[in-house]
Amino acid sequence: MPFTFMPFDPTDSFGPEVAATYDDQPRGDEEAAVARLAGLAGDGPVLELAIGTGRLALPLAATGLRVDGIELSAAMIERLRAKPGGAGLTVVQGDMATVELPDRYRLVFVAFNSLMNLITQDEQVQCVANAARHLTGDGVLVVENVVPDPMYGLRQDRDGVDQYVDASGIGPDGVRLEVGRFDRATQRVDKAHLRIGADGISMGPLALRYVWPSELDLMARLAGLRLRERHGGWAGEPFDGRSLRHVSVYARA
Repeated sequence: MPFTFMPFDPTDSFGPEVAATYDDQPRGDEEAAVARLAGLAGDGPVLELAIGTGRLALPLAATGLRVDGIELSAAMIERLRAKPGGAGLTVVQGDMATVELPDRYRLVFVAFNSLMNLITQDEQVQCVANAARHLTGDGVLVVENVVPDPMYGLRQDRDGVDQYVDASGIGPDGVRLEVGRFDRATQRVDKAHLRIGADGISMGPLALRYVWPSELDLMARLAGLRLRERHGGWAGEPFDGRSLRHVSVYARA
């Protein structure tokens, strides 16, 4: 039987439960990311797409820059507002692919794979174009994203769709699993983070569409931007065939 995607509401992935624990495990590259973004922003201002709980926006604002944001999830915005300095940021709730703000920015950025939360190519193209509209003439767009693994940890093909199961944590208090199905034709992944413990079972759904660096470059070209530089991380690591992620900087052609 052919596999069909179930209806998916992206706001379900970043509700109150996710927002409450989103910052529990820092990625460890926040300091390097903020330093790099501040260097690119100059005097600002800065716009972050999918600003989330302010993991990068708040320390970036602490450098003296004005930082605005767009965020789809009300729960994530509420979490941001509860943090020191969070109430001082201008954050608009809405779709980062379509919301247009009146100001123009020296730096627009989208971090930590958030572009892939838009689950069709059309939405991703629209988002890059929207980011470009918000740039000043000398502004830059920065995208941090994973470099897709062609095999994606796949185990078995079923109904024409690949699938995988990954045990992300096993301990005396329970088991954490990531279960997903991947459609190569659409580049879409539907997955769920499961926690099984003595207190029961919890599940967090998520849908993504992976985007190749070369595909992102074409999206930027459609928006009148060109790749200026690409690194393997926020600290300026070289980007090569072994890089697991990239930080790409785009400017007007």
